[in-house]
Amino acid sequence: MDLARVIGNVVATQRDPALGGYRLAIVQPVDSQMVPFGPAIVALDAMNRNIGETVYIARSGDAMSAHPGNWYAPVDCAIVGMVDSIGVRPEHRP
Repeated sequence: MDLARVIGNVVATQRDPALGGYRLAIVQPVDSQMVPFGPAIVALDAMNRNIGETVYIARSGDAMSAHPGNWYAPVDCAIVGMVDSIGVRPEHRP
């Protein structure tokens, strides 16, 4: 799982029936300091997150099984959790 920030939504007039009424969101992967890295990705958004929220995403095979109905959806990325806060431990130095 990776951290990401929701930066937009996708409007699709046609989609696979397995996706039903679920939203598709555009997410930007971020590191633990909330610095964006890599390209933005389209993710299945069964949690209905809002733009600006920080989320956990699953990619590839993990994303396929993240569908809320517990069946496989044809996706490469899915939002699987919401982040309430992030705490980063300082680096331990002897």
